[in-house]
Amino acid sequence: MANEQVVLFDIPSKPPLRAWSLNPWKTRLILNYKNINYKTEWLEYPDIAPRLKDHGEPNTITHTIPVVMLPSGEYVMDSRKIATRLEELYPTPSLHLDSPYQAKIESAMNKIMTHVEPIFLPLVPKNILNEASNPYWYRTREAWAGMSLDKLWEEKGGEKAWEALEKSGDLQEVVGWLKENPEGPFFLGKEISYADFVWAGFLLFMKSIGREYGYDQVLKRSGGDGEVHERLLDALKQWTERGDH
Repeated sequence: MANEQVVLFDIPSKPPLRAWSLNPWKTRLILNYKNINYKTEWLEYPDIAPRLKDHGEPNTITHTIPVVMLPSGEYVMDSRKIATRLEELYPTPSLHLDSPYQAKIESAMNKIMTHVEPIFLPLVPKNILNEASNPYWYRTREAWAGMSLDKLWEEKGGEKAWEALEKSGDLQEVVGWLKENPEGPFFLGKEISYADFVWAGFLLFMKSIGREYGYDQVLKRSGGDGEVHERLLDALKQWTERGDH
């Protein structure tokens, strides 16, 4: 298996090609961290279901990225299931999936992503996607939001969304966890875990959608402790550099 490649399915960006979506970043970080031999197969949104429909789990209705194809030919979908499977096959270095921070960060992410939906839903097609994916994005996300993405931005996006997130305290909660082990910069202190990749995926996504309403707002809304995010990304830099193949 060591000489065979894993295939990571990801969604391309506008040129210059670069990974951007938070869930595929979680998987990509695992592959980079564990030094697993892999290649990326880039799929525009309309091409995802046709390419993967024959490889999903029984009763799978939707096909979402990330997906990996293992050297055995096995396909695994869902970033958390992928993490578990890769940890089984490539156990070192460990992802510490049993870390107490894992469940915490996954719960926090659900709440935070709800708050930032009015920001990223309108910005992704404008700032990231290729034209081939834009109609799919607008059709599916406007149906999801129940309104046009322009209206979503006007009513709930921008500063309004970030103010609501800041008021909720959910972002500050993550900051607190990153500060609990002062030897840092990771959730477990000096030890890397999958929880770091989950949060780093979000931070990288926020950088991709546009600094003004993305990553810069994360730093601004972190209760004066935005440097914890910067330290985390700096410490993971050697594993975030590969994002284009």
